[in-house]
Amino acid sequence: MKSIDEDIKSGSFQSVYLLYGEESYLKRQYGQKLRQALVKSDDTMNASYYEGKNVNPGEMIDLAETLPFFAERRLIFVENSGVFKASCEELADYMKHIAKTTCFVFVEDEVDKRSKMYKAVRNAGRVVEFPRQGQEILTRWILSRLKRENKKITQPVLQLFLEKTGDDMEYIDRELEKLFCYTLEREVISEEDVEAVCVGQTTGKIFEMVDKIAEKKQKQALELYYDLLALKEPPMRILFLIARQFQILLQVKDLKRQGYDNKFIASKAKIPEFAVRKNAAQAGRFKTDQLKEAVADCVQTEEDVKTGILNDRMAVELLIVRYSGK
Repeated sequence: MKSIDEDIKSGSFQSVYLLYGEESYLKRQYGQKLRQALVKSDDTMNASYYEGKNVNPGEMIDLAETLPFFAERRLIFVENSGVFKASCEELADYMKHIAKTTCFVFVEDEVDKRSKMYKAVRNAGRVVEFPRQGQEILTRWILSRLKRENKKITQPVLQLFLEKTGDDMEYIDRELEKLFCYTLEREVISEEDVEAVCVGQTTGKIFEMVDKIAEKKQKQALELYYDLLALKEPPMRILFLIARQFQILLQVKDLKRQGYDNKFIASKAKIPEFAVRKNAAQAGRFKTDQLKEAVADCVQTEEDVKTGILNDRMAVELLIVRYSGK
């Protein structure tokens, strides 16, 4: 990210940029930064945009070879093309000799680092990954947003907010906007404000459901499942998230037993550092063998649905009943 900022500040740009990774908010922000720096906002003659997997490599190459119209450069901006996951020999070969007056910007969710296209862009320009950000960076970013809005928040309330939102910056951004509107006339954001306004993500409801399963509170666990169904969450996605949560708990429990710190556990389990303590507490309510059995049962439940033994809604309900029963 710093490398892109430096390019923009110096006005010395690469021939091609690849922005990829899970953090959509930052990808979009840096994509916009590059667009604004490379061409004027009203320049429709020298800025071309492509989106989706049906892009035409030949068309883009022809356009790249066309001199810009009364401008320093031509921008070709490509989003979610999939060319870094599939074979795209023609475009990969062109990356070796891009016209000096053209700049490509690719914004992708996923890439295959073994692909010819990825290697070609890495050699010809700049590749920047945007992973989910850690607690320290998220906290600094949220506090800077609060400062701009003349708002204040205590550490416990900020922690509650992050527990509800998770580490998706796009989601955090939306929830912050809701909080700013809700507390329009007030300076301090309270716990009551966060509880009133911020909606926990689906993963948060899954965490709560697994909590109820661990506590053998079957009625509450099923109510949470029905709430998710009412929100149009597909049963198989709910099953995937339940399985994922059990896998996280198994991993956290094992790493805690080995004495690793929260930062290391967060990186291995692929969860925010601020969530480690909460997951460790939940893992403590299960024995290791119970977690292993639960993960295996989730796999078996998926198999039962795929082979037609059970329908998806009933299969997940039976799994919840089995593990929340006394």
